Amino acid sequence: MPELPEVETTLRGIAPFVEHARIDGMNIRERRFRSTVPLSLEDSVVGKVVGTMSRRAKYLLMPVGEGHLLWHLGMSGSLRLVKPGTPLKKHDHIELSMSSGWCLRYHDPRRFGFVDFISGIPEQDKRLARLGPEPLSEAFNGEHLYLAARNRKIAVKAFIMDNAHVVGIGNIYATEALFAAGIDPRRAAGQVSRERYERLAEAIKSVLAAAIEQGGTTLRGFVSGQGEPGYFAQRLNVYGRAGAECLCCHTELCHVVIGQRATVYCPKCQH
Repeated sequence: MPELPEVETTLRGIAPFVEHARIDGMNIRERRFRSTVPLSLEDSVVGKVVGTMSRRAKYLLMPVGEGHLLWHLGMSGSLRLVKPGTPLKKHDHIELSMSSGWCLRYHDPRRFGFVDFISGIPEQDKRLARLGPEPLSEAFNGEHLYLAARNRKIAVKAFIMDNAHVVGIGNIYATEALFAAGIDPRRAAGQVSRERYERLAEAIKSVLAAAIEQGGTTLRGFVSGQGEPGYFAQRLNVYGRAGAECLCCHTELCHVVIGQRATVYCPKCQH
């Protein structure tokens, strides 16, 4: 599914073409998503000018008039820019026609994403209010993780994937960051030292920054705002490589399930 780097890549790709442009039309071909698209959505946004977009965790915020469009890409969603008249794909469910001469299309085969309109302060919306710090911000560091993990018996991988502690760390990047930090993903969160959490926080920042630079990871059809795939998959050290040799020590990589998510790790490098 699109994780933080993919959402950030999408934001950077579409923002220059939709910010400060007017929404001249909105065509909703399907309203049944994780949450149903409100019938009033078109009236809330058509004719309004888009402000400066932002990202919070895996959500995209698009200021429109007196409110915000809140987008979530779910498991298989993507937002891409096309020229008017471009043939629709089967799962192109929503289209915004912009005064900039571009159309923004939301494509989602599995329909686990959604779009909604927030009329109030975004940070007070129930979906955003309890989110933890952004992993690339100064507010996120090893000390934060160490204090939040005290006496927690949950596996450290599941712990860092909990948005209450740090946002946007999905399965791919949690797996890669734990490998980079040399931490066994099965270890109880409360049994990881402060020093090792410092290494993990730096690894999370490094892995995410590298993924954003590479345009994200294309595993299940993710494309950027311009329809381009992400290339970070070429740099994955452990994710999706169960049974293969560790690139560092040549030990066979192991596979376990943690929190119902497939997890790959090196039994020698990670302890």
